[in-house]
Amino acid sequence: MSKKIIFYKYQGTGNDFIITSDIYQVSTEQIIQLCDRKYGIGADGLIVLKKSESVDFDMMYYNADGTESFCGNGSRCAVMHAKYLGWTEDKCLFNSNDGEHTAIIEGEEVRLQMHDVDMVLVEDGGYILNTGSPHYIAYTEEIDELDLITAAHAIRYNKTFSETGINVNYLEARNGILYIRTYERGVENETLSCGTGVTAAAIAHYLEKESTLKKVSQKIQTKGGPLTVTFEKKQKTFENIYLCGPAVRVFKGEIDL
Repeated sequence: MSKKIIFYKYQGTGNDFIITSDIYQVSTEQIIQLCDRKYGIGADGLIVLKKSESVDFDMMYYNADGTESFCGNGSRCAVMHAKYLGWTEDKCLFNSNDGEHTAIIEGEEVRLQMHDVDMVLVEDGGYILNTGSPHYIAYTEEIDELDLITAAHAIRYNKTFSETGINVNYLEARNGILYIRTYERGVENETLSCGTGVTAAAIAHYLEKESTLKKVSQKIQTKGGPLTVTFEKKQKTFENIYLCGPAVRVFKGEIDL
């Protein structure tokens, strides 16, 4: 027997999500159908929220193929929606797929604190690091002309990464701004933006420049809009990492599930 659920559509620089607090368990098949852009609502992922006694709320993020992961832009949208529901104020603490996070709402933007990063590998022609999800970062020229799908598949499906998957990002630095394009595992396509990807890119670019700054604010231009990543470099660890940008409610709807 189907159940009618209320959902909300959100987007963070073009990275779009279905958010609902009407269900707690959902099957892979249901996630795939909901995220399908032809036969469902259409989204890069599904976010399920529920109230919590220990923090402001719990969230689970599911990629469009039903797999679980942490999502930076999705978490920012979840924070904005939790405030809309009255579950939190402008500062909050919540549980996501990779543990606890804090966030601050500043007008139409959300500053999401990411986990510290203490390991960055340089291999296969790029930087490899985990910012809640694993990312491969490489540089390119004329980024708008790049055949991203072909380039990303050569990394995503090689012997090293094919089993667990990896997100593939290409960067071009111009006038202090990082331009980025991202191929996301789980979506298996290019997305307009990726929060964990821009976070990984900012850290990789810091290392690529051999910067000695202790506090960094990096502007990043995704295909869906601008984001900012700030962090502090402390010895071998990147700490106090924040992903900052807009989180926008697009519409509300109902669907039988």
